[in-house]
Amino acid sequence: MKIINLPKIKYYANQVFKYSEGILFFLKSILNNRQFLYLSCVLVGASSAIAVIILKYFAHSVFRFASYIDSLSHLPYTNSILPIIGILLTVFVVNKFLNGSIEKGTYQIMIAVAKKSGIMPRKQMYSQIITSSLTVGMGGSLGLESPIAITGAAFGSNYAQNYKLNYKDRILLLGCGVAAGVSAAFNAPIAGVLFAIEIILVDISVSAFIPIMISAATGTIVSNLIIKEDILLSFKHQLMFDTGNTAYYVLLGILSGLFCVYHARMFRKTEHFISSFAGSIYKKALLGASLLAVLIFLFPTLFGEGYESIKILTSESPQDILNNTLLAKFSSNQWVLVLFVLGAALVKTFAAGLTMGSGGNGGNFAPSLFVGSYLGFALSKMLQIVGLKEIPVQNFTVVGMAGVISGLFHAPLTGIFLIAEITGGYGLMVPLLIVSSISFAISKQMEKYSMDIKSIANSGMVFTSDKDSNILSTIVAQDYIKKEIKTITLNNTTTDVVNLFSNTDQTFIPVLDDDDKILGIINLNHVRGIIFSNFHTKFTPLKDLIESPITVSYNDSTKIIMQIFETNNLDFVLVQNHKKYVGYIIKSDLLEAYRKNLKSLLID
Repeated sequence: MKIINLPKIKYYANQVFKYSEGILFFLKSILNNRQFLYLSCVLVGASSAIAVIILKYFAHSVFRFASYIDSLSHLPYTNSILPIIGILLTVFVVNKFLNGSIEKGTYQIMIAVAKKSGIMPRKQMYSQIITSSLTVGMGGSLGLESPIAITGAAFGSNYAQNYKLNYKDRILLLGCGVAAGVSAAFNAPIAGVLFAIEIILVDISVSAFIPIMISAATGTIVSNLIIKEDILLSFKHQLMFDTGNTAYYVLLGILSGLFCVYHARMFRKTEHFISSFAGSIYKKALLGASLLAVLIFLFPTLFGEGYESIKILTSESPQDILNNTLLAKFSSNQWVLVLFVLGAALVKTFAAGLTMGSGGNGGNFAPSLFVGSYLGFALSKMLQIVGLKEIPVQNFTVVGMAGVISGLFHAPLTGIFLIAEITGGYGLMVPLLIVSSISFAISKQMEKYSMDIKSIANSGMVFTSDKDSNILSTIVAQDYIKKEIKTITLNNTTTDVVNLFSNTDQTFIPVLDDDDKILGIINLNHVRGIIFSNFHTKFTPLKDLIESPITVSYNDSTKIIMQIFETNNLDFVLVQNHKKYVGYIIKSDLLEAYRKNLKSLLID
């Protein structure tokens, strides 16, 4: 038996990479910028699609294995054990090989766009694939789409860096990677383009559509050549709209919007509850994974992405979803089926939060499709059972997915066209528009920010649709705090103030107490008439020179500080931390930093 020679394989791999890199540099030298960009879109799209193929095949193979083993015992024992192993392995890999941390969530891409000029760490090209395959592939109750999007963005970003492309093209290729990944994952190129534009690159020109469309098409083609159709979430039957059901679709839109708010809030609470557990990372992982295992044992469809169960709900035998569950013997009871499906939709929120909080890696795109389909099925089936009307259950099941995507991610166009594409037609376009728009409106009213970016949007970190905010977010205000001025206390006198202004270049003096807390400020321009008059200096007490200061917190963002400057027409502000004086910031310093950052983006 021959032993695999790993050093030799690594050597040949490096040689192939160097040879390929040399060819691309040569092509860059003979092609114009636009031609090389189009070539780059194809390569980034193909790379993202390959990442999708690896993830999908691994996840599908593990699901098939677990389902086969559980079918022998008629209970989901394997389904419950594998997620524990997967999450523990994920934590181990992150701790031992990824420096103990990994950036999760698509908002990482937005941070890269807004704060880092589109530069993403090289490790994101492989870390997301490894960790999400271990977590979701082995049954963690999240989705692969977020890791796929981050991986695609990292491919685009690092490709642009490697071949010395400018800032504008780097951001564009980052978006191309995202579009290609989503397109390949669902065989839905239009949805991939819309996802990249609607969620990731809000501020984008029309000319950028062509490269993104090229990447999306490439991702779809590569995926179609390799992935079998049964692995992807798709529906072969043609679905049509009956105008008589409009009122029920409105009801589904309302329920979807409310459910989005429930899912987002409970997910964050559950994730925070587990992640804040006082113990080692492995104890935390074991606790969260064990609780997840209990939920999966009760609701086996929570295992992994859950796409197979969605297909079952839209089939002619939705009761098959009760196979290998504690309720299998009640599969003929329609109410048991409805309650099981509704219960699984409610519990999915906690399962996803437990998976993420315990150290697993994945995203909420698949869970949103899961709960949306389950919600649509439960509503339509209940209406059907009570005999109110013969409701098309399959239609409501797939339209519910669009409703939850629209509300949860504040991305109605992505939700509409994704479902239109995976159902193979546009027969349900009207109900998709109704449900998605209502769900989005309700969710937007109750949750200002989408689920993925709320935690960072609240801190003022990322506003991808606002160029000024993007540039300001790249400026760290703390770097511009000055401390080289003299301060006084109430123990000083007006004469001390005169001497200080006379012997220094200071135009203001902070007044502090003995604990360095800010009591006020003396502004030279406001007291000039007093301190340069011997009479007034002699008879004016110090407290009459002091005025209330306008201060900022040490942790305030640059955008907030600039707003304070503009609102109060100031040239400087005092900075305090825990109510104690730290220093001051001059407006002109921040404006100069803004000018330099803007110039670098335009030239890059």
